[in-house]
Amino acid sequence: MDERRLAEKLIAYESVNRDGIIACAEFVRAWLEAREIRIEQLELRGLPILIAEVGPRRGPSLLLHGHLDVVPAHPEQFKPRLEGDRLFGRGAYDMKGALAAMMLALQDLADQERVRVRLAVVPDEESEEVDYRATDLVVESGCTADFAITGEPTQMLVGVAAKGVLMLRVEVSGRAAHGSTPWEGDNAIIKALDVFRIIESLPFSRESSELFDRPSINLGRIVGGDAINKVPDYCLIEVDVRYLPGQDPDRILAEIAAIPDTSVAATFIREPVEIDPDLAYVRALNAAAAPHHGAELTGVGRDGASDAVSFIRAGIPAVEFGPEGGGHHGPEEWVSVGSLRAYRNALREFALGLGAATGSTDPDASSPPQL
Repeated sequence: MDERRLAEKLIAYESVNRDGIIACAEFVRAWLEAREIRIEQLELRGLPILIAEVGPRRGPSLLLHGHLDVVPAHPEQFKPRLEGDRLFGRGAYDMKGALAAMMLALQDLADQERVRVRLAVVPDEESEEVDYRATDLVVESGCTADFAITGEPTQMLVGVAAKGVLMLRVEVSGRAAHGSTPWEGDNAIIKALDVFRIIESLPFSRESSELFDRPSINLGRIVGGDAINKVPDYCLIEVDVRYLPGQDPDRILAEIAAIPDTSVAATFIREPVEIDPDLAYVRALNAAAAPHHGAELTGVGRDGASDAVSFIRAGIPAVEFGPEGGGHHGPEEWVSVGSLRAYRNALREFALGLGAATGSTDPDASSPPQL
């Protein structure tokens, strides 16, 4: 099965809710078992977590990480379609295309004895679960490695930094009045829009770093008013702030809380990801990806948050690295079919390079490679 056909199979599963995620996981498990790849299954909140493994039991090790779940979409987006090199469908780029290539790379590496390669497939990367995620359980279960790659969208570049997530509930108060005399009231909905504009202009929002121009701030939800003929005295807005490595979420909260007539609370916090771009593993992965760009590469920053943080917390260096595409979370999400093959090859070459770098194929070798 080639990359495109496997990606199409995965895209066709509406893995937005529990039933769709379980069905997709069953397909992935059956596909791996049919190829005699070692696999175990964990469970979190009733959702399956798959961990597959090839190669020697000990020695240099690599962990590939992907997720099954996708954000909501229209039914037609779960019917993959090919236009030239572009494969369209929900999850094509984020990240079922990458997952398909990872599964095939794992199959490619099944018979080698140089490096232990694991594939962890989680069901909740797109969720808003605050306290505990499937990737946290993967690490705590003992599924670790010398280096981890999560297949998030990166255009075949190596993501060495990712913004953190700070999701906020901002309550804005006003004063009620009759709808026919709005000047006698204080419209909380209009004030909430003004509050959001103030948030966009606060000091934290104008800061930058080497890899990021600025934080990202999005107004995701707004709820207010209980009657059309009444000036609303209350409005709730939910704001998604993606803050930079080095920024303090408590300071961001304090800046927002200082806006008059507002009350703010954090509903989800996930710290940023940052890894040394000169780390030997990162340089080796850049080298494996470079033939597909025609130039020497360095690490890039990604605006989205990353499950790589779960590995980094545990002392495992981790990056994001995925195929070329565009439109993730949008109506025309796509992945380049050609880049899926390049991505699969780059993963395979990088993994074999980890084994070669030890200077030994001894499966009892336990020290990490010196690249």
